[in-house]
Amino acid sequence: MALADVDVTEQKRLNDAHAAQVPWKQWGPYLSERQWGTVREDYSEDGDAWNYFTHDQARSRAYRWGEDGLGGLSDDQQRLCFALALWNGRDPILKERLFGLTNSEGNHGEDVKEYYFYVDSTPTHSYMKYLYKYPQQEYPYLDLVETNRKRSREELEYELLDTGVFDDDRYFDVFVEYAKRDPQDILVRICMHNRGRDAAQLRILPTLWFRNTWSENHDDPRPSLCEEAPGVIRARHHELGDYWLYCEGATERLFTENESNARRLWNQPIASPYVKDAFHAYVIGGQREAVNPAKTGTKAAAHYVCNIPGRDSVTIRLRLSAISRDNAFDGFENTFNERIADADEFYERIAPKSLTEADSVTRYPKLMELIAQFRKRYPELLAHVAPTDTGFIGHRERRLLSILNRRKLERVLGYLLDENEFLGPHGIRSLSRYHLEHPYVLNIGGTGYKVQYLPAESNTGMFGGNSNWQGPVWMPVNLLVVRALMNLYSFFGDEFKVQCPSGSGHYMALFEVTQEIVRRLTGTFLRDADGTRPVYGGTSKFQDDPHWRDLILFYEYFHGDNGAGLGASHQTGWTGLVAPLLDMFGRIDARAVLDSDRWRVMAGASAHEAGGGDNALNAHRP
Repeated sequence: MALADVDVTEQKRLNDAHAAQVPWKQWGPYLSERQWGTVREDYSEDGDAWNYFTHDQARSRAYRWGEDGLGGLSDDQQRLCFALALWNGRDPILKERLFGLTNSEGNHGEDVKEYYFYVDSTPTHSYMKYLYKYPQQEYPYLDLVETNRKRSREELEYELLDTGVFDDDRYFDVFVEYAKRDPQDILVRICMHNRGRDAAQLRILPTLWFRNTWSENHDDPRPSLCEEAPGVIRARHHELGDYWLYCEGATERLFTENESNARRLWNQPIASPYVKDAFHAYVIGGQREAVNPAKTGTKAAAHYVCNIPGRDSVTIRLRLSAISRDNAFDGFENTFNERIADADEFYERIAPKSLTEADSVTRYPKLMELIAQFRKRYPELLAHVAPTDTGFIGHRERRLLSILNRRKLERVLGYLLDENEFLGPHGIRSLSRYHLEHPYVLNIGGTGYKVQYLPAESNTGMFGGNSNWQGPVWMPVNLLVVRALMNLYSFFGDEFKVQCPSGSGHYMALFEVTQEIVRRLTGTFLRDADGTRPVYGGTSKFQDDPHWRDLILFYEYFHGDNGAGLGASHQTGWTGLVAPLLDMFGRIDARAVLDSDRWRVMAGASAHEAGGGDNALNAHRP
């Protein structure tokens, strides 16, 4: 059955977006997590992006090339943006964006010091759910900077949980959900849970603003926001057209301009009294003159003051629509229920299933032609790669082009699968554990340089100090190993077996070896026999608390001996590869790899999961 024929609502949206250009993906989670301190905004002479545009400046300084925000969304060109601003009554600044340490501030380099989670999303972003954990005590900005700066590279990082601001559950869980009624009609539901025993007040400002494209490009027409009616903000843009933000039950609507506060930043005159940090000045500083009484501008917010009883919650509702509506909240909850059901239905459909039918074998005439040309041009290289024609031919007459013949592969895997060398409890280490006791030392000009196995964070400032390739498990390296072993298995078949782990006396074919590596990798995130997730190490809040224990973070790399997450906590760009690994090995078995076109099986699994147009896996679906 072709994907286009599958009777699943979200798949239909994907098909419409791809084939009919229905703009289901026009609005999505496209705001940056951090725009400050990036090369995107760096115009410094020395390339010091961290100090050219700091977190402290970000609330007052207009960005040029992008925007950031908490739990936000925007159109796909980041022209009109929506996100949250929060204040617990104690923080020195309005919480509008994530905070983190720069390379020079952290004892292991840059690192975000917040807890936030992308809980759910469909491919068209017809439904999305985000969670931000906000302390009720004053956010410890200074403590995080000073304590991390004092720590040595041999010590662990000082994290937000270590400061004690989440003790006794004195924090808010702020959930933000989006449900699209249609591609340009987005319902917003914000639910704030007080996890503490005592009542607490939270001010929340759902904010709508335009990225500033007019200050540098004077030919770009200036868009506008205005209060069209109580609880209704109208947005006008020469490309996007008109949108309306409906704010149910808002205390008031605030307006200003998305313009830099030159007086605060550079002690220069400002052209308008209404600047980017006006809501900070109004809410925290009590400066009523900071916002525009005419209720117009390029940045606007609905202001809610929520008094939340202990262990209770408050929900607010908004709607961003390209159509003016008289009854904006009719059918609101039904739409959310439908979109959540759509998401569940979609992911249930693509959940891995065992393959029941082998794909047909596809020959490679073009590949064979290239190999023939290669043999003619580089005979001396091929003498080492494939010493005989027989060595070139494997299972089902497949061809192998590799620097590893059978004997060399056995030797390499002897090291790779040795638990005292590369094979760790949670994947392949980036450096052999042998070098813990036997470091590699190189002397140059009387100076000794040492490479020693370090299973956790780096002990040097190399690469900013926030990456370590001397021992930890890295997901992209493991994926390359898995891919190589799958290729080799499809060539050698079940006849070639090695000990896994090395020296164990237990022999496995390469498909089984690959399964074992993937089992160790995925086990990093799953509960073990003790009910703990290795990824969270000894952090009891993440291991035991019911409001934390099932939230998964995709760390940059992992401790080589115990699997604890290290480095950046939202490195989904490569650690998210664990998802297709789980998917692929939930779908295929050894016979499918041997008897089918391996490229179609592996690529098809990814395309199928993403809901793309490649129907390569359809032959394998029951």
